[in-house]
Amino acid sequence: MDAYDEDSGAPRGPDGPTGARRAEAPAPDGGTVDGAAGERADGREDGGRSGGGDEVVGSASVGSEDAASRAARGGTVRPDAADLGATHLSPSSLTPASPTYAPPTAPPSGVAALSPAYRLVAAVALGVVAVVVCVHLGMVFLSLAPANTVSKRHGKAVEAWVYPEFEQNWKLFAPNPLQQNIAVQARAEVRTKEGGVRTTGWVDLSAEDGAAIDHNPVPSHTQQNELRRAWDFLVSTHNADSRPVGTRGALSEEYVRRIVVMRLGREADVRSQGVVQRVQVRSETVNVPPPSWSSERISPRPVYRELPWWNVTADEAAGGVR
Repeated sequence: MDAYDEDSGAPRGPDGPTGARRAEAPAPDGGTVDGAAGERADGREDGGRSGGGDEVVGSASVGSEDAASRAARGGTVRPDAADLGATHLSPSSLTPASPTYAPPTAPPSGVAALSPAYRLVAAVALGVVAVVVCVHLGMVFLSLAPANTVSKRHGKAVEAWVYPEFEQNWKLFAPNPLQQNIAVQARAEVRTKEGGVRTTGWVDLSAEDGAAIDHNPVPSHTQQNELRRAWDFLVSTHNADSRPVGTRGALSEEYVRRIVVMRLGREADVRSQGVVQRVQVRSETVNVPPPSWSSERISPRPVYRELPWWNVTADEAAGGVR
């Protein structure tokens, strides 16, 4: 009867009789594994091997292949306490360290690329621009809004800010829009090099603006509105005798005079005659002809309105207006 027979009465373990069979169990790589060492490692009789992986428990005998060769083939080497004490190695030292990757950082751009001093300057500039924009919007709103406590108390400050450059005109949406063509014309009194005084002919400034606007897909705001708005401002602040009414009337005269001097200074014929001493402005109003199907009858004759002569200051006459 065999010692491993079922009726031999020999002590049995989970996988069979214990004894010489467990002590001389063949290792997976052809060597022998001490069963007692396997029990000390993880309490299993298979020498510390787990199903599906090549794991060798450190012991005195590892068969015909050492731990380094097993690790090189992709297995996991786990030394026991005796080996760690003898070689002073830690489990982390047996795992190859993976190199760390640091992605390249993009250089700073925009305001972040500036030095702290320039960042402060940029912040202050943006703050000033924001304050000016808010003040401008508030002034325009107060000039258009119905009369209220703020506009009544600070009416002069609002008018000084808005007029004449930022005045708003809503005539386009009036029930009865303008039905006339108004042209602004000017002439100058110049002092010649010989000491005499000569008066130039009338120069149609509105016609020059119209010629610059025609067939121009992007005409300038100055060509479209500067002269026209200046004349509307002057008419609204003067009475029927062309006398200024209040401080705004005097301001409108100065505004129109500076525009006229600047425009006449660009005329080659005027510059060649001498230095401008005085200027005079007039308007030519012509009614828009009615459509052919209308029975309305209007006069096609132009109507002129001449303003008195204005003296030109020395700075303006010397070319101080650009």
